[in-house]
Amino acid sequence: MRGLMMDRPLLTTEILKHAVRNYRHTEIVTRTVEGPIHRYTIADAERRIRKLANALKDLGVKPGDRVGVIGWNTYRQFEMYYAVGGLGAVLHTVNPRLGPENAAFVINHAEDSYLFYDTTFAPLVAALKPHLKSVKHYCVLSNAEHADEAGEGALIYDDLVEGGAEALDWPDFDENTAVAMCYTSGTTGDPKGVVYSHRSLVLQAFAASLPSSLGLKEGDVLLPVVPMFHVNAWNTPYSCLMTGVKQVFPGPRLDGEGLYELLDAEKVTYSAGVPTVWLGLLQYLEQSGKELPYLRKGMCGGSALPESLIRGFAKYDVELQQGWGMTEMSPIGTMNILPPDVQALPLDERMPYMLKAGRALPFVDMRIVDAGGHVLECNGTCEGHLQVRGPWIIDEYYKADKPTLTDDGWFDTGDVAIIDPDGFMQITDRSKDVIKTGGEWVSSIEIENAAMLHPDVAQAGVIGVHHPKWQERPLLIVHKRVGSDLTAEELLAFLKPKLDKIALPDAVEFVDEIPLGATGKVLKTELRKKFKNYELPAD
Repeated sequence: MRGLMMDRPLLTTEILKHAVRNYRHTEIVTRTVEGPIHRYTIADAERRIRKLANALKDLGVKPGDRVGVIGWNTYRQFEMYYAVGGLGAVLHTVNPRLGPENAAFVINHAEDSYLFYDTTFAPLVAALKPHLKSVKHYCVLSNAEHADEAGEGALIYDDLVEGGAEALDWPDFDENTAVAMCYTSGTTGDPKGVVYSHRSLVLQAFAASLPSSLGLKEGDVLLPVVPMFHVNAWNTPYSCLMTGVKQVFPGPRLDGEGLYELLDAEKVTYSAGVPTVWLGLLQYLEQSGKELPYLRKGMCGGSALPESLIRGFAKYDVELQQGWGMTEMSPIGTMNILPPDVQALPLDERMPYMLKAGRALPFVDMRIVDAGGHVLECNGTCEGHLQVRGPWIIDEYYKADKPTLTDDGWFDTGDVAIIDPDGFMQITDRSKDVIKTGGEWVSSIEIENAAMLHPDVAQAGVIGVHHPKWQERPLLIVHKRVGSDLTAEELLAFLKPKLDKIALPDAVEFVDEIPLGATGKVLKTELRKKFKNYELPAD
């Protein structure tokens, strides 16, 4: 027997329609690439989105076409999210941090027909042009005053929008139609394409808005520091519009002072970013003596949240919450929202819970398996390879030449994790980063987080290096804070009571800079290259 309910497609344009009906006066604020603050309402944005969609149709954009964009978090790129997807075309957000070679690869691999970009990235686009095989039209995300920065033959975004008709009836189509695509950061091999459907992103926006996740509601003000080119700014352009949340886009200025100015001026209550962004803001607060009177919570993802950051922001009455996900998961898979009894505990007693990645969002299944694929217990002690499945998790990579899922339909995340009986998951390492020493596994993340507790450590990375007896041992690589005279001996003495003996690094090396990838994670591949001939003495 079938249920007798309407079967209406879950389309991103339905989020837009809902928002303009219910939250039309809610603001969207941007620090523009050009400099000034831009401010308008959801009603203003919806009108421009309709005009942009008509202009794109006039330009020749058809359902299924890929429209590339290289841009900062601004209202213009936000408009593209809804206009491109609403036509049945696919918005391909290109990560400029991939570098020219990989950027050209993903644009060609996706077969983008159109490429939009901020003036900041005009030199990059000029360098890419000779290598791009499918792009027919280029458009700079600016106005006529900055036409001289656009590059030869480029259209001007604001002129394009103003030339579009206002009247538009959004089409209906299958909810499984592609709406957006992103590429993985390609730290090993070429970047891989992940294609999101309308259905997957709408469902993800619902789940991300729940109290057990971001807990978004009308009256909140969210500043997404996480880039739109990194998994759609963690899907916040959809979840914020769905819930009537005021959005504040930071544009290209992501330094601590620049972020503080927006947090304070716009009375931001919630922000989202990777640990390096939060660290920059914390350092600015400590140096300037400023306070954060409005910010209540911050979501931290992309890499493990160090205890030092949690404690640092607790001094400003800001609670950092850890989330975990992947490009392949749209991206949020877990959020660490503490149960009321745990939330009521003092900070020191809450800390072990806060350092976990959290519990799965509804409809996300998680399991851990051993090297042979056997499912392990979620007992808080068994450690295994983390696998997931769900309605917004990848089924296959774009143009994949081999199966993406396991034989029984799970996606292997490449992470090693522990899951406790209450559903809390903790990433202990990436499978490829686990240090195998004397038959035991040592977590590089655990060592890095312990090192980051030292006030003189700005950034830390840990890799395994060859040891004549133990196969591998941990090497701790540290970038010190400016002016620090910290020594290896002092740091090891600091770590000794915090780590098991097997996890205590055999050596510490100081460097001027820790290499970070396109998503803010430590590039272990680069560290391994730099220290590939590093020799440790036998015991």
